Amino acid sequence: MSFETFVDASLALLDLEILIWLLAGVLLGIVVGGLPGLGPPLGMAIILPLTLPLDAAPAIILLVGVYSGSMYGGSIAAILINTPGVSSSAATMFDGYPMSKQGRAGTALSISATASAFAGLFTITALILFSPLLAQMVLAVGTPERFLVALLGLCMITVITRGSFAKGLLAGFAGLLVTTIGSAQPVATDRRYSDHLLLFDGIDFVAVLIGLFAIAEMMKLAGQKGGIAEGEVTIDASGIREGIKSTFSRPVTVFKSGMIGMIVGAIPGAGATVSNFVAYSEAVRSSSEPETFGSGNEVGVVASESSNNGTVAGSLVPAISFGIPGSSSTAVLIGGLLMHGVTPGTQMFQADGELLLTYTMLLALLIGNVVILVVGLGAVTRLGYLTKIDTNYIIPMVVVLSFLGTYALRINPIDILTIIIFGVIGFYMVRYNYSVIAFVLGVVLGDIAEDNLRTALQLSDGSYMIFINPFEYGRWLSPILSLVIFWLLVGPFAKPWIDRKLGRN
Repeated sequence: MSFETFVDASLALLDLEILIWLLAGVLLGIVVGGLPGLGPPLGMAIILPLTLPLDAAPAIILLVGVYSGSMYGGSIAAILINTPGVSSSAATMFDGYPMSKQGRAGTALSISATASAFAGLFTITALILFSPLLAQMVLAVGTPERFLVALLGLCMITVITRGSFAKGLLAGFAGLLVTTIGSAQPVATDRRYSDHLLLFDGIDFVAVLIGLFAIAEMMKLAGQKGGIAEGEVTIDASGIREGIKSTFSRPVTVFKSGMIGMIVGAIPGAGATVSNFVAYSEAVRSSSEPETFGSGNEVGVVASESSNNGTVAGSLVPAISFGIPGSSSTAVLIGGLLMHGVTPGTQMFQADGELLLTYTMLLALLIGNVVILVVGLGAVTRLGYLTKIDTNYIIPMVVVLSFLGTYALRINPIDILTIIIFGVIGFYMVRYNYSVIAFVLGVVLGDIAEDNLRTALQLSDGSYMIFINPFEYGRWLSPILSLVIFWLLVGPFAKPWIDRKLGRN
């Protein structure tokens, strides 16, 4: 890769017009991400036709700015009102919202901004340095590996479940059952529960998330006087300093979660939602105090937010290298590239091709993360006041935004019914100590696992050996992932026995 091209891209970013479009994209992305039910794909899709009058560089930079900004923006609603602004912020709610209820909204928001920015800076830098190698690694990931990654996420139920293990498994299986509604992909087998075409495409998991968290929490808050925060709210400079200090005191978590986001994000079909839960579950697994997660543990926010913006870097690898969308957002980005006459592929990494645009886009993401840090920390003291607003005002606003955002997803009336039903389900799950996290894992990963399992078995003529036999199928990553999954399932039961054996020796 040409150093001269890298310098030219750096100089191109100094152009005032480019910087304005980048700033506009990041700010718009933060707003879009913060509105429940919208998220980066919708925001980028709305912006896409408006980029027609622009040249390729400012248009693509505007789109990636919206993408990066919205990945962070989703944490604002997740932390303040227990609503996933974007689906990839679902894990942030588990500890971010309890921190708000404890009066530490400022600290949680500061952690979110700092972890998102620095994980994004690190992973984008790694992408710039190792992009040719990463592009080759993506070729090793196929349908069998995507299924195993989804299965790995489902196995994390054994890690994150607290209290009754049976209740955790039951919740996880219930989430998987939700994904069986609608036609089975990719063969389009009709298994609708009724003759209504509204159910043909199944239940949208974003609508399920909004119901489980936003509506369920508003039902809970309906019986509470005052604001969201149950303690004294810290929204001054001390809260900002505490959040920054908390993030920098956990460099291993930031690095590890950012890398998880980057690796999982590079796997087509996985995306930020999967990496978010995998990073959060890994933080729980490696913690010396796993029982504190879900009640305001700062490490949970650091892990989930680090993985979000790490995923942005990873998802660009298959998108610009092979034109393979790793997520809905990168699908829109590929559409933007094609619309402006740029074909994803090897030319994106050739000096006589589009290498200048590639470098400009990646460097713009670096600057975008700095903007996220500045805007995020600058807005903390103002956003924190939302937790002090009386619930009589918050509840109707959140409910209306949830309904509008949900309906905007697919313009399907069934999604409105979905958030109502799952709002009630979420309310009673919390009341009777069923794991909402396990349920969400089942809902989010069920479709991904099923689609890739079917395709993998078609490739192997129905043989499951494709997941464990590297000699017959030449897939060395699959057996490694299978061994990790096996240990996750067996490890909790085998470890006490191994410890006893070692103790006697």
